Amino acid sequence: MNRVFMIGRLTSDPEVRYTQDRKPVIRFRFAVNRSVKKEGEAEADFFACVLLGRTAERFERLNVQKGVKLMIEGEVRNNNYTDKNGVKRFENQLLLNNFEFCESKNASPSAPNVAAPSTSADGFQSVPDDVSDEGLPFA
Repeated sequence: MNRVFMIGRLTSDPEVRYTQDRKPVIRFRFAVNRSVKKEGEAEADFFACVLLGRTAERFERLNVQKGVKLMIEGEVRNNNYTDKNGVKRFENQLLLNNFEFCESKNASPSAPNVAAPSTSADGFQSVPDDVSDEGLPFA
């Protein structure tokens, strides 16, 4: 089984590109703090992340930016290739299947542009019309 769960922060704004049929492909770097500190200083590991399909569409709609703390879920993929100079390159990347916010919009000063769902007078959040209820057990 190839499944990864991590909590960390985006180290830069995501790079969004589009396929020929206008589907987003999103890439970003993700930093995860290590549990062991070296000489009292926190250390982190950095990962290349890729989002495709509905996950990328949701990510793009929410306008996730640098500094946002997320829980990500996905799988490790090998991205081995030969560069334009003929040198064989080896890279691992995380192909993400899901993500969740780990703090509220106001909790992080570096995350001012994350779109928060609106709340109605009855206390329930409004769901955008373009959000699919596919896969929900109570739909």
